[in-house]
Amino acid sequence: MSSPNSTTTTHGIEVSAAAQYLSERSRPEQKRWLYAYRIRIRNVGDEPMQLLRRHWVIADGNGEVREVRGDGVVGEQPRLGPGEVHEYRSMCDLPTAWGTMEGSYDFVSDGGEECEVHVGRFFLVESAENAIVVE
Repeated sequence: MSSPNSTTTTHGIEVSAAAQYLSERSRPEQKRWLYAYRIRIRNVGDEPMQLLRRHWVIADGNGEVREVRGDGVVGEQPRLGPGEVHEYRSMCDLPTAWGTMEGSYDFVSDGGEECEVHVGRFFLVESAENAIVVE
């Protein structure tokens, strides 16, 4: 089986994503499954970049898709110099026991050039392989 997590590099920005099922906070009898996810963003390029906006595409096990757009991530718009890392955690709820997330971040360089950085698809599923690992 392939990993439920993802790592993608676009325009010198590496994004790693992993999720974990929160059984103690989920309510399957009410059709509510809750997942925590961790995102690690690393600037592997040569110039500073600042995250401006996020765009998530979240699909549940029924094939229903919702999109989330907004400024920054968890209230922040981090600026990353070459080699710097920003990590954050958030949550996502689903009406089914599994689903997927993928999306993108809009970044801007110090020179004003904007680019779209992809976040590869990762899985929201109850699985021993699907755990947030602190590195």
